Amino acid sequence: MKLIKQITRVTQTVAAIILLISSASHAQSNQKFKVALDAGHGDKDFGAVYHGHIEKNIALAVVLKVGKILEKNSNIEVVYTRKTDVFIDLIERSNIANRADANIFVSIHCNANKNTEAFGCETYVMGMSKNASNLEAAKKENEVVIMENDYKQKYEGYDPKSPESILGLTLIQEEYLESSIALAGKIQNRFIDDLGKRSRGVKQAPFMVLHKAYMPRVLIEMGFISNPDEGAKLDSDEGQQEIAEAIANAIISYKKEFYGTGEGDSFIKPSQKMDPTIITDSTKTITPTKKNDTKTPAAKKAEPKVEPIHDVVNESGSIFKVQLSASGKKLDLVPSNFNGLSNISMTTDGSLNKYMFGNTSNYDEAKRLLAEAKSKGFSSAFIIAFKNGKKVTVQEALKQ
Repeated sequence: MKLIKQITRVTQTVAAIILLISSASHAQSNQKFKVALDAGHGDKDFGAVYHGHIEKNIALAVVLKVGKILEKNSNIEVVYTRKTDVFIDLIERSNIANRADANIFVSIHCNANKNTEAFGCETYVMGMSKNASNLEAAKKENEVVIMENDYKQKYEGYDPKSPESILGLTLIQEEYLESSIALAGKIQNRFIDDLGKRSRGVKQAPFMVLHKAYMPRVLIEMGFISNPDEGAKLDSDEGQQEIAEAIANAIISYKKEFYGTGEGDSFIKPSQKMDPTIITDSTKTITPTKKNDTKTPAAKKAEPKVEPIHDVVNESGSIFKVQLSASGKKLDLVPSNFNGLSNISMTTDGSLNKYMFGNTSNYDEAKRLLAEAKSKGFSSAFIIAFKNGKKVTVQEALKQ
């Protein structure tokens, strides 16, 4: 027990130091916004292959197009994990982003399924989801580690056939979860609004390539190359350009909202070369939603709308809640919408609604509430803190 407490104190200290360094570096107004782009797979790792479509080639083509768009913005710097058909270890992809002190990490992939009618796009954030389909997606992407030299030593304790065996997530990674969800949401919204794609949502799964990236990070599944129609679109120059524009615009929107505007920031007008109605398989039709999302956000991010907190406040003014989920969909705060949990509250941050459970000044009680939430199926829930009505880190709330 004493050893565990010592390890916990060391982990908290390291997390605080890294957060302090990260915050200080990002605060420099003259620093460019760094985007780390990761083209999934490469060389001997082909990724998914269906109908002559090869994932590694499509991912690289889209990454290069996204990078080319972003590099037109004078205050954005692009870092690539690969620009050619080479094999890069999963952990090295994260390390490239970490060494560059990137602001965000975006890994780009194609989806595939034995059911060739499956279609649509989804964006993942790092999480320990127990959802079977999410774990299967992570397993598929993580199994590439067996192609790496000395992978058993490099990923000691990790079983490629069991993605949930990723252990040792540090406290600092929780600090990036909300930002990762916000970035993922913007990407999904662009896919829907600009391209009329079917959204499969923002999801959480234990992807090894995201595990060691210490920044907001997402993994994009652009669509299913196993679907004949969607695969053909993904493997076309026109389709890749449209997707690249959507991803780049989402990144620019995220940068403007969370890091302020810059004179060099500019959106790319969607190509709009597609037909007004896109048929993605033989039974389902998706009609694009017309929406103008290119208005310049305010330079300073608006404060989230946090409900007034009056019922539970300790001497330092700190309380704890359990964040259950974040979604663009607005739900009634009734138990039936949250697997029977009551005492639900919500904050709105831009287009993202964050749902929380419980309200306590006692951290041990907050941990009990977290266990209860997970027992109800919210496996990715985590504790958040407020101080004097404003959101703070859990570490800051515990200081006093």
